[in-house]
Amino acid sequence: MNIKFQESNNLKAKADENNLGFGQYFTDYMLTMDYTNEKGWHNAQIIPYGPLSLSPASFVLHYAQEVFEGMKAYRTPNDNIQLFRPEMNARRLQSSCERLCIPKIPENVFLEAVNALLKVEKDWVPHVDGTSLYIRPFIFSTEETVGLHAAGNFKFVIILSPVGNYYPEGVNPVKIYVEDKLVRASKGGTGFTKCGGNYAASMLAQVQAQEKGYTQVLWLDGEKRKYVEEVGSMNALFKIDGKIYTSPIDGTVLPGVTRDSCIKLLKSWGYEVAEEHFSIDFLMEAGRNGKLEEAFGTGTAAVISPIGELFYKGETVIINNFKTGEVTQKLYDTLTDIQWGKTEDPFNWIKKL
Repeated sequence: MNIKFQESNNLKAKADENNLGFGQYFTDYMLTMDYTNEKGWHNAQIIPYGPLSLSPASFVLHYAQEVFEGMKAYRTPNDNIQLFRPEMNARRLQSSCERLCIPKIPENVFLEAVNALLKVEKDWVPHVDGTSLYIRPFIFSTEETVGLHAAGNFKFVIILSPVGNYYPEGVNPVKIYVEDKLVRASKGGTGFTKCGGNYAASMLAQVQAQEKGYTQVLWLDGEKRKYVEEVGSMNALFKIDGKIYTSPIDGTVLPGVTRDSCIKLLKSWGYEVAEEHFSIDFLMEAGRNGKLEEAFGTGTAAVISPIGELFYKGETVIINNFKTGEVTQKLYDTLTDIQWGKTEDPFNWIKKL
């Protein structure tokens, strides 16, 4: 793939790596690529980070035809830069594109684009322990029309952001509000994709939960409001009486890269993992009788986020005395050690830049 490079005349000062927050700073360059029905994907270029020019009639502004991904680059102790299972992000983006009627980007083109931008911006991958360079690829329709039809013009963009912890709490238990009225996703919808509409639809519940003092929302299924699905920005796993439970990937839950990695690790350690539908009543009862031993969310942004409290219909359940559980901590330590190159990668997950 031919990628043009436009040099910036105004490079930024690097952000303080000890105070990065999440998604607050952006690097000097971004990658863009265009799509038309006539040319397909073309005009790949790395250009200075800056505003995108859009018509007020751009299709995405009216009909929300867009998808995105989230991944990270890590700096190892010997100063190498590496990615964690990037091929899974490439394939998930293709799946999202298919559902949203967006032309797919071939896996090899996606990976080449990510690597090309990282090579230009490698100095932005932070050095401080626990930090990383967040990678946000996204695609949106640029077609200039307010007529509803299958659009034919799109833009692919990759931006980069040096980040610290996703949650201000760090790797400490969070309080979760179980939402039993609003719906995030339903069968036949877009719940399994990474599209902005899913997240926009979840914001009201998120705001209401935060007003009550909760960090995140745990969603139930859209039909019966009975079965546990996922947390707003993470998949969710629960250790009940020694067994790990998590919702299946069958159309309403995002197929998370970190989720899949945790399941593979847990199975390699001898844990039984049930990817099946289970009810919120089952979960709360396990909390009441002490069988809910650990709970945690998984995602690229937060990696592992322990859950210390669940609130559902006026009842509060405290998990593991609001402390990070042994399995939760082991998963976090193992995953992050692999991602930052501090330990062996037995699954061949790492791809070096």
